[in-house]
Amino acid sequence: MAGACCKCAVSLFVLKRSLSVAPRGCGSAPRSLLPGWRLGERGLQEAARPSSAVRPAGFHQQTVFLCPSCQESMSESMRTCYLYLNQTSRSFAAVIQALDGELRHAVCIFYLVLRALDTVEDDMSIPLDKKVPMLNDFHTYLYQEDWCFTESQEKDRQVLEHFPTISLEFRNLAQEYREVISDICHRMGVGMAEFLEKKVGSLKEWDQYCHYVAGLVGIGLSQLFSASQLEDPEVGRDTELSNSMGLFLQKTNIIRDYLEDTQEGRAFWPQEAWSQFAGHLEDLAHPEKLESALSCLNLLVTDALGHVPDVIAYLSRLRNQSVFNFCAIPQVMAIATLSSCYNNPMVFQRVVKIRKGQAVTLMMEATNMRAVQTIITQYSQEILQKVSLTDPSRDKTLQILAVIREKSTPSQSSLPSRTHHLSPMYLSAAMLLAALSWQYLSTTAAQVQGTGDMPGQ
Repeated sequence: MAGACCKCAVSLFVLKRSLSVAPRGCGSAPRSLLPGWRLGERGLQEAARPSSAVRPAGFHQQTVFLCPSCQESMSESMRTCYLYLNQTSRSFAAVIQALDGELRHAVCIFYLVLRALDTVEDDMSIPLDKKVPMLNDFHTYLYQEDWCFTESQEKDRQVLEHFPTISLEFRNLAQEYREVISDICHRMGVGMAEFLEKKVGSLKEWDQYCHYVAGLVGIGLSQLFSASQLEDPEVGRDTELSNSMGLFLQKTNIIRDYLEDTQEGRAFWPQEAWSQFAGHLEDLAHPEKLESALSCLNLLVTDALGHVPDVIAYLSRLRNQSVFNFCAIPQVMAIATLSSCYNNPMVFQRVVKIRKGQAVTLMMEATNMRAVQTIITQYSQEILQKVSLTDPSRDKTLQILAVIREKSTPSQSSLPSRTHHLSPMYLSAAMLLAALSWQYLSTTAAQVQGTGDMPGQ
Protein backbone atom coordinates (compact mmCIF):
# COMPACT_ATOMS: atom_id res chain seq x y z
CA MET A 1 0.00 0.00 0.00
CA ALA A 2 1.26 3.44 -0.83
CA GLY A 3 2.33 5.33 2.22
CA ALA A 4 -0.06 8.08 3.19
CA CYS A 5 1.25 11.58 3.59
CA CYS A 6 0.91 13.22 6.94
CA LYS A 7 -2.27 15.17 7.64
CA CYS A 8 -0.55 18.51 7.27
CA ALA A 9 -1.87 21.91 6.34
CA VAL A 10 -1.18 21.19 2.69
CA SER A 11 -3.56 23.86 1.42
CA LEU A 12 -1.72 26.64 3.20
CA PHE A 13 1.49 25.40 1.62
CA VAL A 14 -0.22 25.35 -1.77
CA LEU A 15 -1.12 29.00 -1.35
CA LYS A 16 2.42 29.98 -0.41
CA ARG A 17 3.90 28.05 -3.32
CA SER A 18 1.33 29.51 -5.72
CA LEU A 19 2.16 33.05 -4.71
CA SER A 20 5.84 32.41 -5.37
CA VAL A 21 5.81 30.19 -8.48
CA ALA A 22 2.55 30.96 -10.29
CA PRO A 23 3.57 30.83 -13.99
CA ARG A 24 3.42 33.94 -16.09
CA GLY A 25 3.09 34.33 -19.81
CA CYS A 26 1.24 31.08 -20.38
CA GLY A 27 0.26 31.93 -23.92
CA SER A 28 -3.36 31.67 -24.98
CA ALA A 29 -6.26 31.46 -22.55
CA PRO A 30 -7.18 28.15 -20.93
CA ARG A 31 -9.90 26.34 -22.85
CA SER A 32 -11.92 25.33 -19.84
CA LEU A 33 -12.60 26.56 -16.36
CA LEU A 34 -13.88 23.19 -15.23
CA PRO A 35 -11.36 21.20 -13.21
CA GLY A 36 -12.99 18.02 -14.37
CA TRP A 37 -11.32 15.39 -16.57
CA ARG A 38 -12.19 15.68 -20.20
CA LEU A 39 -10.59 12.91 -22.22
CA GLY A 40 -10.63 11.60 -25.74
CA GLU A 41 -9.91 13.77 -28.77
CA ARG A 42 -10.91 16.77 -26.70
CA GLY A 43 -8.14 16.16 -24.17
CA LEU A 44 -8.16 16.51 -20.42
CA GLN A 45 -9.40 19.92 -19.31
CA GLU A 46 -8.66 21.67 -16.03
CA ALA A 47 -9.08 25.01 -14.35
CA ALA A 48 -6.08 26.68 -15.94
CA ARG A 49 -4.24 24.80 -18.63
CA PRO A 50 -1.90 26.52 -21.10
CA SER A 51 -3.03 25.61 -24.59
CA SER A 52 0.30 26.36 -26.20
CA ALA A 53 2.55 23.39 -26.85
CA VAL A 54 5.50 25.51 -25.65
CA ARG A 55 5.59 25.63 -21.86
CA PRO A 56 6.64 28.72 -19.91
CA ALA A 57 10.28 29.12 -19.00
CA GLY A 58 11.13 27.07 -15.96
CA PHE A 59 7.94 25.05 -16.23
CA HIS A 60 9.67 21.72 -15.75
CA GLN A 61 11.32 22.98 -12.57
CA GLN A 62 8.01 23.46 -10.77
CA THR A 63 7.92 22.23 -7.19
CA VAL A 64 5.16 19.88 -6.14
CA PHE A 65 2.49 21.45 -3.93
CA LEU A 66 3.09 19.26 -0.87
CA CYS A 67 4.62 20.14 2.48
CA PRO A 68 8.32 19.27 2.98
CA SER A 69 7.55 16.49 5.48
CA CYS A 70 5.16 14.85 3.00
CA GLN A 71 7.74 15.01 0.23
CA GLU A 72 10.46 13.56 2.46
CA SER A 73 8.27 10.56 3.30
CA MET A 74 7.72 9.70 -0.37
CA SER A 75 9.87 7.64 -2.68
CA GLU A 76 11.83 9.41 -5.38
CA SER A 77 9.55 7.95 -8.05
CA MET A 78 6.43 9.19 -6.24
CA ARG A 79 7.91 12.69 -5.99
CA THR A 80 8.55 12.48 -9.73
CA CYS A 81 4.90 11.52 -10.30
CA TYR A 82 3.77 14.64 -8.45
CA LEU A 83 6.15 16.66 -10.59
CA TYR A 84 4.50 15.21 -13.73
CA LEU A 85 1.11 15.99 -12.20
CA ASN A 86 2.06 19.63 -11.74
CA GLN A 87 3.59 19.82 -15.21
CA THR A 88 0.42 18.54 -16.90
CA SER A 89 -2.25 20.06 -14.66
CA ARG A 90 -1.27 22.96 -12.41
CA SER A 91 -4.61 23.85 -10.85
CA PHE A 92 -6.13 20.39 -10.85
CA ALA A 93 -2.90 19.18 -9.29
CA ALA A 94 -3.51 21.49 -6.35
CA VAL A 95 -6.97 19.99 -5.77
CA ILE A 96 -5.59 16.44 -5.91
CA GLN A 97 -2.88 17.27 -3.42
CA ALA A 98 -5.46 18.62 -0.99
CA LEU A 99 -7.12 15.18 -0.76
CA ASP A 100 -6.71 13.39 2.55
CA GLY A 101 -4.37 10.49 3.26
CA GLU A 102 -3.44 7.78 0.79
CA LEU A 103 -6.32 8.79 -1.51
CA ARG A 104 -4.02 11.60 -2.65
CA HIS A 105 -1.51 9.16 -4.14
CA ALA A 106 -4.18 6.97 -5.71
CA VAL A 107 -5.89 9.86 -7.49
CA CYS A 108 -2.53 11.27 -8.60
CA ILE A 109 -1.62 7.98 -10.28
CA PHE A 110 -5.15 7.59 -11.68
CA TYR A 111 -4.83 11.02 -13.28
CA LEU A 112 -1.40 10.31 -14.78
CA VAL A 113 -2.46 6.93 -16.19
CA LEU A 114 -5.48 8.47 -17.90
CA ARG A 115 -3.39 11.42 -19.06
CA ALA A 116 -1.02 8.98 -20.72
CA LEU A 117 -3.91 7.09 -22.31
CA ASP A 118 -5.40 10.37 -23.51
CA THR A 119 -2.08 11.46 -24.97
CA VAL A 120 -2.04 8.33 -27.15
CA GLU A 121 -5.60 9.00 -28.30
CA ASP A 122 -4.87 12.67 -29.05
CA ASP A 123 -1.66 12.06 -31.03
CA MET A 124 -2.61 12.30 -34.69
CA SER A 125 0.93 11.25 -35.70
CA ILE A 126 0.22 7.69 -34.54
CA PRO A 127 -1.39 5.68 -37.37
CA LEU A 128 -4.71 4.04 -36.58
CA ASP A 129 -3.41 0.52 -37.12
CA LYS A 130 -0.95 1.19 -34.29
CA LYS A 131 -3.13 3.44 -32.13
CA VAL A 132 -6.15 1.14 -31.84
CA PRO A 133 -4.20 -1.80 -30.34
CA MET A 134 -2.39 0.60 -28.01
CA LEU A 135 -5.67 1.97 -26.68
CA ASN A 136 -7.18 -1.49 -26.26
CA ASP A 137 -4.09 -2.85 -24.51
CA PHE A 138 -3.02 0.19 -22.52
CA HIS A 139 -4.19 -1.23 -19.19
CA THR A 140 -1.74 -4.12 -19.60
CA TYR A 141 1.20 -1.68 -19.76
CA LEU A 142 0.59 -0.90 -16.08
CA TYR A 143 2.11 -4.28 -15.23
CA GLN A 144 4.99 -4.10 -17.72
CA GLU A 145 7.94 -2.60 -15.85
CA ASP A 146 9.79 -1.24 -18.88
CA TRP A 147 6.95 -0.23 -21.22
CA CYS A 148 7.19 3.31 -22.55
CA PHE A 149 6.42 5.13 -25.78
CA THR A 150 8.98 7.57 -27.15
CA GLU A 151 7.41 8.46 -30.51
CA SER A 152 4.64 10.79 -29.37
CA GLN A 153 4.50 14.33 -30.70
CA GLU A 154 2.06 15.58 -28.04
CA LYS A 155 3.09 18.25 -25.52
CA ASP A 156 2.45 15.93 -22.57
CA ARG A 157 4.53 13.13 -24.05
CA GLN A 158 6.68 12.92 -20.89
CA VAL A 159 4.00 10.78 -19.25
CA LEU A 160 4.49 8.24 -22.05
CA GLU A 161 8.26 8.56 -22.28
CA HIS A 162 8.62 8.08 -18.52
CA PHE A 163 5.70 5.73 -18.04
CA PRO A 164 7.82 3.19 -16.09
CA THR A 165 7.95 5.69 -13.21
CA ILE A 166 4.16 6.01 -13.21
CA SER A 167 3.55 2.28 -13.59
CA LEU A 168 5.98 1.56 -10.74
CA GLU A 169 3.98 3.72 -8.36
CA PHE A 170 0.78 2.19 -9.70
CA ARG A 171 2.06 -1.24 -8.69
CA ASN A 172 2.95 0.17 -5.26
CA LEU A 173 -0.67 1.14 -4.59
CA ALA A 174 -2.96 -1.05 -2.52
CA GLN A 175 -4.72 -3.77 -4.52
CA GLU A 176 -8.14 -2.11 -4.21
CA TYR A 177 -6.78 1.02 -5.88
CA ARG A 178 -4.94 -0.91 -8.60
CA GLU A 179 -8.07 -2.85 -9.53
CA VAL A 180 -10.10 0.35 -9.98
CA ILE A 181 -7.47 2.15 -12.04
CA SER A 182 -6.73 -0.82 -14.29
CA ASP A 183 -10.42 -1.51 -14.91
CA ILE A 184 -11.27 2.10 -15.79
CA CYS A 185 -8.18 2.40 -18.00
CA HIS A 186 -9.22 -0.76 -19.87
CA ARG A 187 -12.83 0.32 -20.39
CA MET A 188 -11.84 3.83 -21.40
CA GLY A 189 -9.24 2.64 -23.88
CA VAL A 190 -11.76 0.37 -25.57
CA GLY A 191 -14.27 3.23 -25.74
CA MET A 192 -11.72 5.62 -27.20
CA ALA A 193 -10.79 3.09 -29.88
CA GLU A 194 -14.47 2.67 -30.75
CA PHE A 195 -14.99 6.39 -31.31
CA LEU A 196 -11.78 7.05 -33.25
CA GLU A 197 -13.63 6.79 -36.57
CA LYS A 198 -17.18 6.96 -35.30
CA LYS A 199 -19.12 10.21 -35.20
CA VAL A 200 -21.56 11.06 -32.44
CA GLY A 201 -24.94 10.52 -34.12
CA SER A 202 -27.84 10.00 -31.75
CA LEU A 203 -28.34 11.49 -28.30
CA LYS A 204 -27.88 7.96 -26.99
CA GLU A 205 -24.45 7.81 -28.66
CA TRP A 206 -23.68 11.22 -27.14
CA ASP A 207 -24.32 9.70 -23.73
CA GLN A 208 -22.17 6.72 -24.66
CA TYR A 209 -19.26 8.87 -25.85
CA CYS A 210 -19.45 11.04 -22.73
CA HIS A 211 -19.56 7.88 -20.61
CA TYR A 212 -16.34 6.60 -22.13
CA VAL A 213 -14.40 9.84 -21.76
CA ALA A 214 -15.88 11.31 -18.57
CA GLY A 215 -18.48 9.06 -16.93
CA LEU A 216 -15.89 6.35 -16.41
CA VAL A 217 -13.66 8.91 -14.70
CA GLY A 218 -16.50 9.72 -12.31
CA ILE A 219 -17.08 6.03 -11.65
CA GLY A 220 -13.38 5.39 -11.03
CA LEU A 221 -12.98 8.36 -8.71
CA SER A 222 -16.04 7.30 -6.71
CA GLN A 223 -14.65 3.80 -6.32
CA LEU A 224 -11.33 5.25 -5.14
CA PHE A 225 -13.15 7.44 -2.62
CA SER A 226 -14.87 4.37 -1.19
CA ALA A 227 -11.74 2.22 -1.32
CA SER A 228 -9.96 4.83 0.81
CA GLN A 229 -12.76 4.51 3.41
CA LEU A 230 -13.10 8.31 3.42
CA GLU A 231 -16.51 7.78 1.86
CA ASP A 232 -19.21 5.16 2.34
CA PRO A 233 -19.18 2.06 0.09
CA GLU A 234 -22.44 3.22 -1.52
CA VAL A 235 -20.60 6.15 -3.16
CA GLY A 236 -18.51 3.72 -5.18
CA ARG A 237 -21.32 1.25 -5.82
CA ASP A 238 -23.79 3.73 -7.31
CA THR A 239 -22.30 3.94 -10.79
CA GLU A 240 -25.37 5.68 -12.22
CA LEU A 241 -24.84 8.80 -10.11
CA SER A 242 -21.07 8.73 -10.65
CA ASN A 243 -21.53 8.43 -14.41
CA SER A 244 -24.00 11.33 -14.39
CA MET A 245 -21.46 13.53 -12.60
CA GLY A 246 -19.01 12.97 -15.45
CA LEU A 247 -21.62 13.40 -18.18
CA PHE A 248 -22.71 16.75 -16.78
CA LEU A 249 -19.17 18.12 -16.97
CA GLN A 250 -18.44 16.64 -20.38
CA LYS A 251 -21.65 17.85 -22.00
CA THR A 252 -21.06 21.34 -20.62
CA ASN A 253 -17.60 21.41 -22.19
CA ILE A 254 -18.89 20.15 -25.52
CA ILE A 255 -21.69 22.71 -25.59
CA ARG A 256 -19.54 25.72 -24.78
CA ASP A 257 -16.71 24.75 -27.16
CA TYR A 258 -18.89 24.50 -30.28
CA LEU A 259 -17.01 27.13 -32.29
CA GLU A 260 -13.51 26.07 -31.40
CA ASP A 261 -14.26 22.43 -32.15
CA THR A 262 -15.94 23.05 -35.50
CA GLN A 263 -13.12 25.35 -36.58
CA GLU A 264 -10.64 22.54 -35.81
CA GLY A 265 -12.71 19.99 -37.70
CA ARG A 266 -14.08 18.20 -34.62
CA ALA A 267 -17.77 17.38 -34.18
CA PHE A 268 -19.15 16.49 -30.76
CA TRP A 269 -22.66 17.95 -30.92
CA PRO A 270 -24.91 14.93 -31.68
CA GLN A 271 -26.24 14.83 -35.22
CA GLU A 272 -29.70 13.89 -33.95
CA ALA A 273 -29.88 17.33 -32.35
CA TRP A 274 -28.25 19.65 -34.90
CA SER A 275 -29.78 17.97 -37.98
CA GLN A 276 -33.19 19.23 -36.85
CA PHE A 277 -31.99 22.78 -37.42
CA ALA A 278 -29.24 22.74 -40.08
CA GLY A 279 -27.84 20.72 -42.96
CA HIS A 280 -24.33 20.77 -41.51
CA LEU A 281 -23.12 21.37 -37.97
CA GLU A 282 -20.93 24.30 -38.98
CA ASP A 283 -23.95 26.03 -40.55
CA LEU A 284 -25.16 26.97 -37.08
CA ALA A 285 -22.42 29.61 -36.92
CA HIS A 286 -23.90 31.50 -39.89
CA PRO A 287 -25.75 34.68 -38.85
CA GLU A 288 -28.82 33.80 -40.90
CA LYS A 289 -29.11 30.55 -38.90
CA LEU A 290 -29.14 32.26 -35.51
CA GLU A 291 -32.67 31.29 -34.49
CA SER A 292 -32.10 27.66 -35.43
CA ALA A 293 -28.72 27.68 -33.75
CA LEU A 294 -30.19 28.92 -30.48
CA SER A 295 -32.91 26.27 -30.63
CA CYS A 296 -30.27 23.56 -31.01
CA LEU A 297 -28.14 25.07 -28.26
CA ASN A 298 -31.06 25.21 -25.84
CA LEU A 299 -32.01 21.62 -26.63
CA LEU A 300 -28.52 20.44 -25.64
CA VAL A 301 -28.36 22.62 -22.53
CA THR A 302 -31.70 21.15 -21.46
CA ASP A 303 -30.32 17.65 -22.01
CA ALA A 304 -27.27 18.46 -19.85
CA LEU A 305 -29.44 19.96 -17.10
CA GLY A 306 -31.10 16.58 -16.80
CA HIS A 307 -28.02 15.40 -14.87
CA VAL A 308 -28.26 18.08 -12.16
CA PRO A 309 -30.63 16.12 -9.87
CA ASP A 310 -28.07 13.29 -9.90
CA VAL A 311 -25.31 15.78 -9.09
CA ILE A 312 -27.26 16.99 -6.05
CA ALA A 313 -27.92 13.42 -4.91
CA TYR A 314 -24.26 12.45 -5.33
CA LEU A 315 -22.82 15.45 -3.47
CA SER A 316 -25.33 14.97 -0.64
CA ARG A 317 -23.75 11.59 0.14
CA LEU A 318 -20.22 12.86 0.59
CA ARG A 319 -18.80 13.12 4.11
CA ASN A 320 -15.13 14.00 3.74
CA GLN A 321 -14.43 17.70 3.27
CA SER A 322 -11.50 17.28 0.88
CA VAL A 323 -13.53 14.92 -1.32
CA PHE A 324 -16.53 17.24 -1.24
CA ASN A 325 -14.45 20.23 -2.41
CA PHE A 326 -12.83 18.08 -5.08
CA CYS A 327 -16.24 17.09 -6.49
CA ALA A 328 -18.37 20.18 -5.88
CA ILE A 329 -16.25 22.91 -7.45
CA PRO A 330 -16.35 21.60 -11.05
CA GLN A 331 -20.09 20.95 -10.80
CA VAL A 332 -20.99 24.50 -9.76
CA MET A 333 -18.64 25.81 -12.44
CA ALA A 334 -20.55 23.70 -14.94
CA ILE A 335 -24.01 24.98 -14.09
CA ALA A 336 -22.69 28.56 -14.11
CA THR A 337 -21.24 27.91 -17.57
CA LEU A 338 -24.52 26.43 -18.83
CA SER A 339 -26.36 29.49 -17.57
CA SER A 340 -23.96 31.68 -19.52
CA CYS A 341 -24.41 29.57 -22.65
CA TYR A 342 -28.20 29.16 -22.60
CA ASN A 343 -29.86 31.12 -25.43
CA ASN A 344 -26.60 33.02 -25.94
CA PRO A 345 -25.65 33.85 -29.57
CA MET A 346 -22.02 34.30 -28.47
CA VAL A 347 -21.63 30.51 -28.28
CA PHE A 348 -21.46 30.58 -32.09
CA GLN A 349 -18.95 33.43 -32.20
CA ARG A 350 -16.48 32.57 -29.44
CA VAL A 351 -15.98 30.35 -26.40
CA VAL A 352 -18.33 31.66 -23.70
CA LYS A 353 -16.65 32.02 -20.33
CA ILE A 354 -17.88 32.97 -16.90
CA ARG A 355 -16.25 36.02 -15.33
CA LYS A 356 -13.07 35.74 -13.29
CA GLY A 357 -14.68 37.17 -10.17
CA GLN A 358 -17.61 34.81 -10.59
CA ALA A 359 -15.25 31.84 -10.82
CA VAL A 360 -13.37 32.86 -7.68
CA THR A 361 -16.62 33.31 -5.75
CA LEU A 362 -17.80 29.84 -6.75
CA MET A 363 -14.49 28.31 -5.67
CA MET A 364 -14.73 29.97 -2.28
CA GLU A 365 -18.40 29.19 -1.63
CA ALA A 366 -18.84 25.60 -2.84
CA THR A 367 -17.59 23.96 0.36
CA ASN A 368 -20.85 22.63 1.82
CA MET A 369 -24.07 21.12 0.50
CA ARG A 370 -26.34 23.97 1.49
CA ALA A 371 -24.16 26.49 -0.35
CA VAL A 372 -24.02 24.25 -3.43
CA GLN A 373 -27.82 23.97 -3.47
CA THR A 374 -28.10 27.74 -3.24
CA ILE A 375 -25.71 28.17 -6.16
CA ILE A 376 -27.63 25.65 -8.26
CA THR A 377 -30.90 27.41 -7.45
CA GLN A 378 -29.42 30.76 -8.46
CA TYR A 379 -28.25 29.63 -11.88
CA SER A 380 -31.40 27.61 -12.53
CA GLN A 381 -33.38 30.79 -11.98
CA GLU A 382 -31.12 32.66 -14.40
CA ILE A 383 -31.83 30.04 -17.08
CA LEU A 384 -35.55 30.14 -16.32
CA GLN A 385 -35.64 33.87 -16.96
CA LYS A 386 -34.11 33.32 -20.41
CA VAL A 387 -36.51 30.63 -21.63
CA SER A 388 -38.25 31.90 -24.78
CA LEU A 389 -41.96 31.45 -25.41
CA THR A 390 -41.13 30.14 -28.89
CA ASP A 391 -38.26 27.81 -28.05
CA PRO A 392 -38.99 24.24 -29.24
CA SER A 393 -37.50 22.77 -26.04
CA ARG A 394 -39.39 25.15 -23.76
CA ASP A 395 -41.62 22.53 -22.10
CA LYS A 396 -38.73 20.15 -21.42
CA THR A 397 -36.59 22.99 -20.11
CA LEU A 398 -39.28 24.19 -17.72
CA GLN A 399 -39.87 20.63 -16.56
CA ILE A 400 -36.26 19.91 -15.66
CA LEU A 401 -35.83 23.33 -14.05
CA ALA A 402 -38.83 22.57 -11.83
CA VAL A 403 -37.23 19.27 -10.77
CA ILE A 404 -33.93 21.00 -10.08
CA ARG A 405 -35.68 23.68 -8.02
CA GLU A 406 -37.34 20.99 -5.92
CA LYS A 407 -34.13 19.00 -5.44
CA SER A 408 -32.00 22.06 -4.66
CA THR A 409 -34.28 23.42 -1.94
CA PRO A 410 -32.50 22.77 1.38
CA SER A 411 -34.59 20.83 3.88
CA GLN A 412 -33.65 20.37 7.52
CA SER A 413 -35.38 16.99 7.57
CA SER A 414 -34.00 15.53 4.33
CA LEU A 415 -30.54 17.10 4.13
CA PRO A 416 -28.03 15.11 6.19
CA SER A 417 -25.82 17.23 8.41
CA ARG A 418 -22.17 17.26 7.43
CA THR A 419 -21.02 19.36 10.39
CA HIS A 420 -19.69 16.46 12.43
CA HIS A 421 -17.91 15.06 9.39
CA LEU A 422 -15.95 18.21 8.60
CA SER A 423 -12.23 17.69 8.43
CA PRO A 424 -10.05 19.81 10.73
CA MET A 425 -8.54 20.96 7.44
CA TYR A 426 -11.68 23.01 6.67
CA LEU A 427 -9.93 26.36 7.01
CA SER A 428 -6.98 25.10 4.97
CA ALA A 429 -9.44 24.02 2.28
CA ALA A 430 -10.48 27.65 1.97
CA MET A 431 -6.82 28.53 1.57
CA LEU A 432 -6.59 25.97 -1.22
CA LEU A 433 -9.48 27.60 -3.02
CA ALA A 434 -7.73 30.94 -2.69
CA ALA A 435 -4.66 29.34 -4.24
CA LEU A 436 -6.69 28.04 -7.17
CA SER A 437 -8.18 31.49 -7.61
CA TRP A 438 -4.72 33.05 -7.64
CA GLN A 439 -3.47 30.55 -10.23
CA TYR A 440 -6.48 31.14 -12.43
CA LEU A 441 -6.21 34.91 -12.23
CA SER A 442 -2.47 34.78 -12.91
CA THR A 443 -3.04 32.72 -16.05
CA THR A 444 -5.78 34.95 -17.39
CA ALA A 445 -3.79 38.08 -16.57
CA ALA A 446 -0.95 36.71 -18.68
CA GLN A 447 -3.46 36.16 -21.48
CA VAL A 448 -4.57 39.77 -21.34
CA GLN A 449 -0.97 40.96 -21.61
CA GLY A 450 -0.29 38.58 -24.48
CA THR A 451 -3.36 39.22 -26.64
CA GLY A 452 -5.18 42.27 -25.34
CA ASP A 453 -8.34 40.14 -25.23
CA MET A 454 -9.98 40.07 -21.81
CA PRO A 455 -10.81 36.43 -21.09
CA GLY A 456 -14.03 37.23 -19.29
CA GLN A 457 -14.46 33.86 -17.65
